[in-house]
Amino acid sequence: MKLVVGLGNPGLEYQRTRHNVGFDCIDRLARRVADPSQTAKARFQALSLEGEVGGEKVLLLKPMTYMNLSGTTVAEALRFYKLDATRDLLVIVDDIALPCGAIRLRSDGSAGGHNGLADIEAKLGSNRYARCRIGIDAPGQIPQRDYVLGKFRPDQQPLVEEALGLASDAAECWAKSGITEAMNRFNRRTERTPAANPKPAQGADQRPKTGETN
Repeated sequence: MKLVVGLGNPGLEYQRTRHNVGFDCIDRLARRVADPSQTAKARFQALSLEGEVGGEKVLLLKPMTYMNLSGTTVAEALRFYKLDATRDLLVIVDDIALPCGAIRLRSDGSAGGHNGLADIEAKLGSNRYARCRIGIDAPGQIPQRDYVLGKFRPDQQPLVEEALGLASDAAECWAKSGITEAMNRFNRRTERTPAANPKPAQGADQRPKTGETN
């Protein structure tokens, strides 16, 4: 079995925000690899769906713990299925260090200031697990918390849709052929010059109402 975890925050107010591209990718991946008659189950403090990629069973997870406690879900699922994080885990996550529309896969690495990845590393006691980062552009002069919890600008929306498709392709490749093959196939295809990040239109990036979610 392979475990693919998309990071995000639960709740209607966070849907389609920049910080939730991991959730969005899991939804897209589920439409490809899961039985359409299947309904998501509450397991490991997450919503889960089972799918299949190239004969390999894949468990898709969206943690419902809020971003800062994502590691709880990951650790519980790995422990239950006796999986090896280095070989069997892929985490899909947003990244402000990448331009919108780009993705980047890595076999391991630091959290890079991302609270979800930091909690996974803390709960696993290791940073040796694959991750697929989806670029959302840098915040510019917008406070980072406001930016990542805000909606994509109109000019960013087609770019992130493209990135979600690429990330889904890369996740399927990883499940079938491993992280090295996925990196070789997808990292070199996703170079993109960062776009200027203009000041957003009024209301484009709103401060969330509740919770520590970044």
